[in-house]
Amino acid sequence: MGSIDKYIFKTTLASFALVLVSLTGVIWITQALRGIDLMTSQGQTILTFLGITGLVIPALVLIIAPIALMIAISHTLNKLATDSEIIVMNAAGFSPIRLFRPFFLATCVVAALVAFIGAYLAPDGMRRIKQWDAEITADVLTNILQPGRFAQLDQNLTIRIRERLPGGVLGGVFVDDRRDPQERVTIIADHGTVQKTDRGSYLVLYDGNLQRFEVGKRDPALVAFARYAFDMSKFSQGRDVTLGIRERYLWELMWPDEEDKTYQQLSGQFFAELHDRFMAPIYPFAFAALTFAFLGAPRTTRQSRNFSIGGSVFAVFGLRMVGFACSVMAVKTPLAALVQYLMLFGGIGVGVWMIVGGVVVEPPPRLMEAINRNNERIARLFRRPATA
Repeated sequence: MGSIDKYIFKTTLASFALVLVSLTGVIWITQALRGIDLMTSQGQTILTFLGITGLVIPALVLIIAPIALMIAISHTLNKLATDSEIIVMNAAGFSPIRLFRPFFLATCVVAALVAFIGAYLAPDGMRRIKQWDAEITADVLTNILQPGRFAQLDQNLTIRIRERLPGGVLGGVFVDDRRDPQERVTIIADHGTVQKTDRGSYLVLYDGNLQRFEVGKRDPALVAFARYAFDMSKFSQGRDVTLGIRERYLWELMWPDEEDKTYQQLSGQFFAELHDRFMAPIYPFAFAALTFAFLGAPRTTRQSRNFSIGGSVFAVFGLRMVGFACSVMAVKTPLAALVQYLMLFGGIGVGVWMIVGGVVVEPPPRLMEAINRNNERIARLFRRPATA
């Protein structure tokens, strides 16, 4: 790789990384705000919140990476054109297909990243989210106990908490236990936490007092305690985690278990998801070829690039939208997957043909004449002198 190739390769990947981080960060924030109830209503810590919401980032990168590559290539080509470097390289004997080589190498890096994320990283993050969510929601203290409300966990067991504090601490805990017909126990504690051990789940209470009313006795027994463990194992309900299609690794989609009930019920979605994973690394090549085909031809600084930029954006996003539509249709119509493959390779073929042929995308002359006439008409309208 020569010095020019290294310069273009590094510039493209640096722009790609910047755009990818920016777009992913913005979209991640919008997704993360949906899970803010983890901290508010369920009393989870900020680390738990960031951990769960952060696991969705690989799935976002899987969709955003090809678009970020398109933006990065557009930025690099615009920079080269603004500094007249494309014209100089063309005059030095660089053909358009030769100039495309460093962009192709950068695309290979992005495609490899997308393939790894689609095959392993994204489904691994999604299944970790589901498992983590199951652990949180399996605990009755997370699901039922709400600040300021009396929760009847059993016919003769009532618990109330005043508030949820950071770190999973329950403030102002009240317990009324009448499960034993021979006695009634009332517990008031300043705060408490949930601790899980091999023997079960316990509500550990701190700085409180216990009142025990026994049958046949007039006065209750009062006990002040600094720490008291209340067994909640009976109310911790385990939940089996059933992996969805997006949580399956690539090899699990390629060779699914025939006895899997999910596969038996949703075989069409397995098929569509499998081909989506296969096509994900192809999209960067299609986007790169089309973007370079519209913007890579040498132009002088006097020639407008707006039409070419608009054409590349329309081609890339049109290709992506049709791809989404084919993915949905492939669930019931397997032929739609073939259409998507043909569309992607057709887009790559058209882009390479335009690059090799040195096709310069410019607006039609009639369109430019119409725009110029309209601009002149508007200019004359504003120059018209005001009448008294």
